[in-house]
Order: sequence, then C-alpha cells, then structure tokens
Amino acid sequence: MGEEQQGHPVSRRAATLVVRELACSRGDRTLFAPTSFVAAAGDIVWVRGANGQGKTTLLRTLAGLSTPSSGAVVWQGAASDAPRVVYLAHANAIKDELTVHESLRFLLDLGGAPVADSDVDAALARFGLSSRRDAFVRTLSQGQRRRVALARLAAQREPLPWLLDEPFDALDADGVDALAALIAEHARRGGSVVLTSHLPVPITDPVPVIVQLHEPAFA
Repeated sequence: MGEEQQGHPVSRRAATLVVRELACSRGDRTLFAPTSFVAAAGDIVWVRGANGQGKTTLLRTLAGLSTPSSGAVVWQGAASDAPRVVYLAHANAIKDELTVHESLRFLLDLGGAPVADSDVDAALARFGLSSRRDAFVRTLSQGQRRRVALARLAAQREPLPWLLDEPFDALDADGVDALAALIAEHARRGGSVVLTSHLPVPITDPVPVIVQLHEPAFA
C-alpha cells in the first residue's frame, strides 16, 4: 500500500527531488492545492488523485516539460529546467513502422547512453518479448506495446530518477509483476521513482510513499 507524506518531511538520506508548494494550472483552472514532498535515493513516491486532478501535469512539470503556476521543483540541490531523468509518459512513443528491437533501440538512443544489442535483447526478455523481437510494432497488442516502452527501464544502467505516468496500464498479471520487480530493484540500488497509478502498486520493499493531490482550497 503506502505511507502518506504529510507536509514537507526531512529524509535521513540525501534528497534527489524536493517539491515545494507546487501548484499547476490548465488554462485558468488550478488543478490541485499546493503540494510539497521529498524523494530521496531509494524512494518510491506514488502520486494519487482523481481523474483530471493534474497527475500527468505534475509529472511533466517535474520533468521540466511544463511550467508550474507557483512553487519550486529542485533536483539534487539545484533548480533545473532540464533535469537528468527518465520520463515515461502515458503514451508509449513507439513507431508502428519499426520492429520491436528497433523501437526499443530508438528509445534508448534518445537517452544518449550507448547500449549494446545484447542489453536491448535482455531488456525485451525481461518483459517476455523475445519472441516478438523482429515483429513490427503495428502487429502488437496494446499490452505488448506498453511492455516495449517499459523495457527501456530494464536497459537503464544509471540510477537516474524515474518519472512514470500510469506505468501499469494495459499490462497483464505477468507484466505487472515484471514491472513491480523492476521498480523495486531500481529503488533498492539507490534510484528514486515518482509514479502515478490508479491501480494498486504491488510493491512492499520499499513501501511506496503516497502523495495525495487535493482540490484547491477555493474549489
């Protein structure tokens, strides 16, 4: 399940991310009340909120892709518009005309770090996609497409922060188990994870910290 952060806690470990009184807007509408939380190395932060509450906007703001209406996002002790993070959006961002292997290779190349073909294949195997390696993306189910996008995480070697928008969507039970194990391993080796999910997060080590988004006070 999880433990909810209250206010602005101080972690015993060095903070990877500090969010101070963050508020985000869409047009003239404020999406959620000012929110504060800390993510330290090894933390999994589960952001929860009603549909339309701004969970995706919050993640995009943490990734430097959107500008908050107020508050601050500080990565590793310094404000930054372009933090070094792995951001996996709700959309899979893979191309129908490429094969599964080519698509994953393309996503990893965008990250800038050299990855061997053997690492790409190992990441696909982690999500049960070895037999679909040379299949075109257009032939995949939605669940398989999601697995291809998520396999990017299995090929990451640096413990960069992960920002994951509804990562469990469209996965079957085996996919959920594979992803949960991968997230937990990343946290245990010192990575931090901020994710949104309307589904239960089946991770108990480490226990996810819940950050609940609330309606603005004037709503």
